[in-house]
Amino acid sequence: MITLLDFLIVSAGLFCTGLYVILTKRNAIQVLIGIELMLNAAILNLVAFGKYDRINNSGQLFALFAIVLAAATTAVALAIILNIYKKYKTIDPGKVDKLKD
Repeated sequence: MITLLDFLIVSAGLFCTGLYVILTKRNAIQVLIGIELMLNAAILNLVAFGKYDRINNSGQLFALFAIVLAAATTAVALAIILNIYKKYKTIDPGKVDKLKD
């Protein structure tokens, strides 16, 4: 039987992997993937705690809200990255030094 601790260990692994990707990569798309990994770890925690809550399904409802929020955030971030690429011809966050020309 899978326990709550098993879910939490997998979630901690996902979160640490996402944090590692954010801190080491110099590509905006890869940084966005790291953020998504960290959000998926949080969603996994919500679902895991919701599974072991016998009273209501609040964990699953919060997870559904977080998935919708993550999808909207990703769409906005990709639009920003495409506009930055069109203007600066790079998606390296370190090379974009000014926001207004």
